Amino acid sequence: MRPLFKTIVLLLGAGTLSTGVVSSERLDAALAGSFVDNGQATLDRLEQDPVQQACNQSRSTPPDPAIASNLRQERLDAVVFPLDGEFLGDWQRGAEVADNGRGLQSSDDPEQPNGGNCYACHQLAPDEVAYGTLGPSLTGYGARGQSEPMLRYTWTKLWDTHAYNLCSHMPRFGAQGILTEQQLKDIMAFLLDPASPVNQDL
Repeated sequence: MRPLFKTIVLLLGAGTLSTGVVSSERLDAALAGSFVDNGQATLDRLEQDPVQQACNQSRSTPPDPAIASNLRQERLDAVVFPLDGEFLGDWQRGAEVADNGRGLQSSDDPEQPNGGNCYACHQLAPDEVAYGTLGPSLTGYGARGQSEPMLRYTWTKLWDTHAYNLCSHMPRFGAQGILTEQQLKDIMAFLLDPASPVNQDL
């Protein structure tokens, strides 16, 4: 049995396993006692921000509507758009970022750029045969055009998806510093450039 899972099972005990109810304090203590810093994978990852706290209150019901609305607005207000006003980079570099699943793990070189690992959740190019289905297919995404509202919407989704979908599982690539501004621009081009494989018909 894996140490963390064993710790949580012991913590919950037979009486709570059937109901799945355990205090957040006991769970926090179990998690804190089961992890140690390992390179760039540090214990601060266990700290929840207000969005995570709200979304983790219940797995079956959404957060209180007023709280959710306020949190979404906070995330929307915190989005940082490109300093030079240019949203699109190089789609070929964007393809490399989307296909790169490395970064932020204890075994990864922190001097190397992080990847987006987009294929873990989305189909992008229509000829891809191996991709995740947690997120929607993005094949043909560029058909939506490159209007200012579309550019800002897509950038916001990449920067901090919680601005639109509060409890989304999608990484907050910009807000959490996972990808650089240039990498985000390149992903934008990969999604929206008509020449990108994402926008080619088979």
